[in-house]
Amino acid sequence: MSSTVPTSDKHAHGHDGAGGHGSGHHGPKQGLPGLVVGAIGVVFGDIGTSPLYTLKEAFSPHFHLTSNHDTVLGILSLVFWALMIVVTVKYVTIIMRADNDGEGGIMALMTLAQRTLAKGGRSAYVVGILGIFGASLFFGDSVITPAISVLGAVEGLEVAAPGLHRFIVPITVVILVMVFLAQRFGTEKVGKVFGPITMIWFVSLAAIGVYNIIQGPEVLKALNPMWGVRFFIEHGAQSVLILGVVVLAVTGGEALYADMGHFGAKPIRYAWYIMVLPSLMLNYLGQGAFVLNHPRAVVNPFFESVPPWALYPMIVLATMAAVIASQAVITGAYSVSRQAMQLGYIPRMQIKHTSSSTIGQIYVPYINWILAIAVITVVLAFRSSTALATAYGISVSATMLIDTLLLALVARALWPRWRKWVLPLCVLFFVVDVGFVIANGAKFFDGAWFPLALGLIVFTLLRTWRRGRELLHEEVRKEGISLDSFLPGLMLAPPVRVPGTAIFMTADKGVVPHALLHNLKHNKVLHERNVFLTVETLGVPYAPKEKRLKIEAIGNDFYRVLIRFGFMEVPDVPLALMRSCDAGGIYFDPMDTTYFASRETVVASRHRGMPIWRDRLFAFMHRNAAPATGFFRIPGNRLVELGAQVEI
Repeated sequence: MSSTVPTSDKHAHGHDGAGGHGSGHHGPKQGLPGLVVGAIGVVFGDIGTSPLYTLKEAFSPHFHLTSNHDTVLGILSLVFWALMIVVTVKYVTIIMRADNDGEGGIMALMTLAQRTLAKGGRSAYVVGILGIFGASLFFGDSVITPAISVLGAVEGLEVAAPGLHRFIVPITVVILVMVFLAQRFGTEKVGKVFGPITMIWFVSLAAIGVYNIIQGPEVLKALNPMWGVRFFIEHGAQSVLILGVVVLAVTGGEALYADMGHFGAKPIRYAWYIMVLPSLMLNYLGQGAFVLNHPRAVVNPFFESVPPWALYPMIVLATMAAVIASQAVITGAYSVSRQAMQLGYIPRMQIKHTSSSTIGQIYVPYINWILAIAVITVVLAFRSSTALATAYGISVSATMLIDTLLLALVARALWPRWRKWVLPLCVLFFVVDVGFVIANGAKFFDGAWFPLALGLIVFTLLRTWRRGRELLHEEVRKEGISLDSFLPGLMLAPPVRVPGTAIFMTADKGVVPHALLHNLKHNKVLHERNVFLTVETLGVPYAPKEKRLKIEAIGNDFYRVLIRFGFMEVPDVPLALMRSCDAGGIYFDPMDTTYFASRETVVASRHRGMPIWRDRLFAFMHRNAAPATGFFRIPGNRLVELGAQVEI
C-alpha cells in the first residue's frame, strides 16, 4: 500500500517560537501529578540507572586515572555540566518545543525538518537519511541498554559477597529472559507500579548521596565548571577520551523527547527539575565524596557508598530499576518499529495490542525476539558492565549530534522569534556532541564497533525496503492500465454483475488494480459496487478527522476511496469504512463486502534498480512481510489475494 509522507500537511506546533504544547492530546487523560509519576516510571528509567556504572567506568584501568582530589572533582564537574547542557538545556528546555502534533523523537523531528526544505530536493533527502540513520542507531541502543543496566545492578552482589562473581552473568541472563517473556502480557498492569518503584529509586539515590556528602562536603566544589576546565588542562589531549564516560551520565536524554507524546512536555519537565536531576546529582556527588574519603572504592563506587545495612535492599531495588529501564527501551523499540512500518521503512509485522484503553501499548513479537537474542548474546559476549561501557555511548552520542543538526534546521525556519538565541546554543550543542562522538569513536576497536555495525545493518534494511518498495511500485505502474481509459471500455461490454461490494486495494489511484484484472480474467464477473481503495500514511502522528476519508464516485457504481492514517495510528481499514456513512459517504456492510488484494512475488534482476544483493534482500523481506490481512485489520474470511510476479 502507499506510504507517502507529505512534508507540508500541517504547520509545526510551537510555530513562531510560541513553544510546542507537547501535551500529546492522544495521550492518557490524567491529572498532572499522575502524569509526572508515570513519566518518572517510564521516561527516566535509562538515565536513572546511569549512576550504577558511570563513575566506576571513569576510573577503569583503560583511562589510567588516579582517584585523587582534583581528578574526582574534575570528572564530577564534567558530569554535572553535561547533564545541564545536554539534558536540561538542549532536550528539556529547547528540543521538546519541536513537537510534531504532540509527538517527539528523532523521526518526528525529521519530518518537521523536512517541511522546512523543498519537497523532493537533495537537502530533504539528506535530512531523511540522517533521521533514518538516527532511528537505526536507536536499535543499537535498545540492545545495549538492557544488558548494561541489568549487569550493572546484579554486579552489586560482588560487593556484598565476592564469591558470587561467577553467578553474575547467569543471573543477568535469567532476568532478561523473564523480561522478554513478559512482554506478550503487556505493560498496562506492570506500568502502574513502575512510577512508584522508580520514585523510591530516585529518593534512595538522593538519600545515599546526601548521607555521603555530609561525610565529605568538599565534593560540592565540583559544581564549579573550572574544575572541569582544570581537568582538561592537566590531562591534555588524552582528557577528551573521558567524555566517552561522561556521555554515560546523559544516555536516556533522547528518551525524554521520544516519550513526549505519551505524557506531554510539562509532566516530563516537572519530573526532571523537581526529582530526577537533583537525585542524580546528589548521588554522583555522594559517590565522589565517598571516593575522596576511600580512594579504593573506585572499583564500584555506587554500591561501596551504600551503608552496609542497606546493601542488599539496594541491590534488589537497583535490579528492579534496571528492569524498568530495559522495559522503557524495549517499549520504545516497538513504537519506533510501528512508526517505521507506517512510514514505509520496514515490512509489515504482526502488532498485538496489550491494552483495551491505551492505543500506544503494543507488542511486536518479531522485534521482541530479535531484541531478546541480541541482548542475551551481548551479555554472554561482553560479560561485564565495564566491558559493555566501551561499546555504549557511540550510538547515543551520534543520535544526539543528528538531533542538534535537525534542531538547527527547525529553529531557523519555524522559530523566527527564538532562533536568535537557539542557533548560537546549537553551536555549543554541536561542539559538545562532536566531543562525545570523537571520545566514543576512539573506543571503536574495544567494542564501540558493535552498536555502529548493528545500526548500519538496520539502516541498510530500512533503506533497502524503502527503495525496493519504490521500484516495485514503478514496475507495477509500468505494466498497469490507466483507470480512466479502462472503465469506459469495460462498460461497452460489461461482464456479469454479482451482488455485494468488492474493494480492490491499490497503491496507485490512477492505475487499474492487478487484483481486478485477475478477477475479470479468471472469474469473469464484477460486483454490483466496486471500490478502488488506497491507504496513505501522513507525516503527522494522527490524521485530522477532515482528512481521514475521501470518497469519489467515478460512475457505474465505481468509487475511488482514499483513507489516511497518521504514523502513530493503527491502520484499521474496515473501521474507517464503517464510519464513512457518518461522514456522509456510502454505507459498507461488513458481511457483504469482499476485499481483493494483489500479492506480488518479487524476482531479483541484475539489470534494474538496486545491486543484486539488495534486490535479493528486498525479495526475502517482501516474502516474509505480514499479509495485508493483519496489518490493515481486514478479516481473513473477507479477503481474496491474487498473485503476480514482478521483476525489480
